[in-house]
Amino acid sequence: MQMRSLRPNLLFAVAAFAVLFGILLTCALAIQKDKAGFFSVSGQELPLFPTSPAATAAQEQVVVARTPRGPIVTPTPDAPHPLPAMRTKTDHYTVQPSDALGLIAQRYGVSIEQLVEANSLANPDILPVGVVLTIPAPNPGSMGPDFKVLPDSELVYGPETTTFDIAGFIQSQGGYLAHYQEEVDKRALNGAQVVQRVAQDYSVNPRLLLAALEYQGGWVTNPNPKKAAVDYPMGLRDKKKLGLYHQLAWAANALNRGYYLWRVNGVSSWLLSDGSIVPIAPTINAGTAGVQQLFALLYDQSKWTEAVSEKGMSATYNALFGYPFDYAVEPLLPPGLTQPKLQLPIEPGTDWAFTGGPHPGWDDGSAWAALDFAPPGDALGCVLSDAWVVAVADGPITRAKNGAVIQDLDGDGFEQTGWVILYMHVDTRERVQPGTFLKAGQRIGHPSCEGGVSTGTHTHLARRYNGEWIPADQDIPFVLDGWVSRGTGREYDGYLVCGDESCGAISTIEAYAGRSPNNSIQR
Repeated sequence: MQMRSLRPNLLFAVAAFAVLFGILLTCALAIQKDKAGFFSVSGQELPLFPTSPAATAAQEQVVVARTPRGPIVTPTPDAPHPLPAMRTKTDHYTVQPSDALGLIAQRYGVSIEQLVEANSLANPDILPVGVVLTIPAPNPGSMGPDFKVLPDSELVYGPETTTFDIAGFIQSQGGYLAHYQEEVDKRALNGAQVVQRVAQDYSVNPRLLLAALEYQGGWVTNPNPKKAAVDYPMGLRDKKKLGLYHQLAWAANALNRGYYLWRVNGVSSWLLSDGSIVPIAPTINAGTAGVQQLFALLYDQSKWTEAVSEKGMSATYNALFGYPFDYAVEPLLPPGLTQPKLQLPIEPGTDWAFTGGPHPGWDDGSAWAALDFAPPGDALGCVLSDAWVVAVADGPITRAKNGAVIQDLDGDGFEQTGWVILYMHVDTRERVQPGTFLKAGQRIGHPSCEGGVSTGTHTHLARRYNGEWIPADQDIPFVLDGWVSRGTGREYDGYLVCGDESCGAISTIEAYAGRSPNNSIQR
C-alpha cells in the first residue's frame, strides 16, 4: 500500500524534474546564443577549451580576484613605488626643433601660464629654436587619491581580451557607436572597427577604451549624444582631432604614457588642465596611473578627483563590464621572464644601418620598446627598397595591415598572449599574409614608410608580452643575434653591444639617423 501510494508522487517528481531540466536547458542555450557574440574573435568561433599548451598556460596565468558573486573587496595597495624626487629649484631648457610650450610644460611638471610668466613670452605659440627658457619649480598641492581603478591587465590589450567581441558588445548596447561610420586612411570603418584598430595599434584594452568613451561622451549606450560629444567624444577640444579615431587614438596614447612612465618610476606628479600639480600616491598600480594621466589632461582638480574615484569612470566600467579586477591577469609579466632567442630582421650578407635606438613602440606614449633599421642604399627619404625584412623567430603571422605585421611567437594565434613581435613600415608589395607560419629568417616583406609616421624607408621592430610593450633598454634585454640594445636615456639614442664572438671584430654599434661605418650591421 505504501509503495503504491508513493508511486504517483515519484512519477510526478520525475516528470516535473524533466520539464524543469528542459526549460533550464532551453534558457541556457538561448543565453549562450545571445552571448556568443561577446566570446568570439573577429566573428570566428572559438573552442570551448584551449587547444594548445600555450593557450592553456595563458589561461592558467589568470588570477580571478574573487569568487563569482562573492563580495567585492578593495584591491590591495601596491608596495610604495620609488618615485623620482620633485624638482625644488629653477631649471633651464634650450628650445629644440619641433618643441611646443605645452610639451615642455608637461615634461617639467609646470603649467603653460607659469612658463609664459617666468619668460615674459608675448606669444606662447612662437618659440624660436635656441631660446633658453627659465623653468620655475613646480608648486604641488595635496597628494592624489590612492584608489585603484583597474588592474594592469585591463589597460593593455592582453590575455583577457581574447574572447571579447567588440562588435557584438557595441551592438548590444544600442548607442551612437553602434551606427557610427568614419573614414580612416581612405577606408570606411564602423565604430567597432575603429575601436579594434586603436586597441591593436596601441595595445590598449578595448573594454577600457569603451568605458572611457562612455564616461566622456555617452557613445556606448546613448543613441543621441550631445553635439559637442559627437565632435569630440573623448572631450579633447582640438580641431585637429575631430572624430572618433583621432580622439580615441589620443586617449590610448595618454593611457599608455601614464602606464609606462609609472612602470619605469619616471613620474611623480600629474599636471592637470588647470595648471594644478598633484603628487601621485605611491601605492597605485600602473593601470591606475594610466587612467589618472588621461583625465589629468582633460580636467581641473575637482573633476579629475571625481573621474579617478570609485564614482567616476570606475563606476561606468562596472556598469558596462562588471568588476574590473575579476579580469585581472597577475602577474602580467611573470617573475624571471626572459626573451626567446631572436635574430636580426635582415638577410645574411646585406649591409643595413642601425638608425634608431630605444624609442616608443607606438606613437609617443608607449614604452621605448622599438629599434630601427634602414636597408642598404644611399637614397634618402621614402624610397622603394628591394631588401627583405625577415622573421626574427619562428611563429605564425596573426596580422598584416596598414604597414604593421604581427608575429605570434607562442603559436596560439593571439597577439594578446605571450611574446609577439611588431614589424612596422612593411610595404604592401610582396608582404607576408596573415595565417602564414614563418621560420626565423624567412621573408616578411620590404621596408618602407607605410603606416604610422616615417621620414625615411626603414623597419621598426618592437616586442610585446601579454599585451605589454617591453622596453628595449630595461630589465628584459632586447637581444638580436647576440647584439644587446642599450639606451642612453634619450629617445632614439642608443647602442647595440655584442658580448660574444658571433658579432665579429666590431663589439659596439651606435644608432645614427643616417648611414656611416659606425652604424653598419650585417648577419
